[in-house]
Amino acid sequence: VKELSYAKFDETVELHIKLMLKKSQSVRDTVVLPNQFSAEKKILVFAKGDKAQEALDAGAAYVGDNDLIEKIRGGWMDFDVAVATPDMMKDVGRLGPILGRRGLMPNPKTQTVTMDIKGALAELRKGRTEFRSDKTGVVHMAIGKVSMDADKIAENATVAVKEILRRKPSDAKGDFVISTAIASTMGPGVMVDAKDLQ
Repeated sequence: VKELSYAKFDETVELHIKLMLKKSQSVRDTVVLPNQFSAEKKILVFAKGDKAQEALDAGAAYVGDNDLIEKIRGGWMDFDVAVATPDMMKDVGRLGPILGRRGLMPNPKTQTVTMDIKGALAELRKGRTEFRSDKTGVVHMAIGKVSMDADKIAENATVAVKEILRRKPSDAKGDFVISTAIASTMGPGVMVDAKDLQ
């Protein structure tokens, strides 16, 4: 992948895994990759009272409740990830059409709806990354930068594949992984055997 990268910027290395899923099935979760590669994320937290203070103390970029909801409804989106306490979800849920299509809606499955705000922010800072299968059963996931050491990219890929395989639906039959490719942002995909990454 490094040899096929000719862009003048530090391209992202992406993992693409085609899964054998029925239309009714999907795979979605989060994983902490062992080797960091992205810039510090701007974390927004929807919380009130003590939990708002906990978020500020833990280093959240933005903390608020209805004030932030109204700001987002007005078109402001200067954050990378959103976290919410469960009591805020009734109000935050109104932002579904805005946050949902950008993959930013807090969700218990991705540990972004929680009472443990400090713990959630620590995990996000360590590099917790969400993955989900699209309508065609493909998981697309950033696993590094072209400038990184190849061993670190491979380690991230291995951890990502293992975590995706752990999410195999109980009623999925046969081979779960159809194909696996690794590519840089502007480069062609290089097919790899998922068994080599387990």
